[in-house]
Amino acid sequence: MTNRPTAEQLVAAQDALIPDVAAPGLRVLFCGINPGLWSGATGHHFARPGNRFWPALHRSGFTPRQFRPNEQLQLLELGLGITNVVGRTTAKADELTAEEYRAGGAALAARVAELRPTALAVLGIGAYRTGFGRPKAVVGRQSEGIGRTAVWVLPNPSGLNAHYSLDAIAGEFRALREAVDELRSDRP
Repeated sequence: MTNRPTAEQLVAAQDALIPDVAAPGLRVLFCGINPGLWSGATGHHFARPGNRFWPALHRSGFTPRQFRPNEQLQLLELGLGITNVVGRTTAKADELTAEEYRAGGAALAARVAELRPTALAVLGIGAYRTGFGRPKAVVGRQSEGIGRTAVWVLPNPSGLNAHYSLDAIAGEFRALREAVDELRSDRP
């Protein structure tokens, strides 16, 4: 289980980098905006209590049970991975610049071209719009992929995102899972 970081550990986590959970040929590469301080302090993605990524992942049927952040490497066995648009940790996503989002979008596209997941799921409409230069993008499957990788935009699972309930986020994740299962069955 992940221990609660101390105030000092959280301060020290500012601008830290945590490794991706990724491998070639994943079903879905989930992409957060950037890691928060809890993630930087613990080394685990979506680590802050109240983040709805792990419950949504389970409720959508991607995982057989609700994983904890410190079990993130087990996602690889299920064909799932995690990365971020911007790698550095911050207390809030609004600390990031448009330039960081654009550079992160370009780096992400290169990572996706190399790893070739069936789908990339960007968790945050604003990050996708800025990082990929798509100001009118909406939640759901995007018309343009990256090579053969389909691209989805899903709601940000942060507890700060009051626009979506956990059930609504899980519903969007479920729609992605069902579409990816169909895409994979169509591939040779």
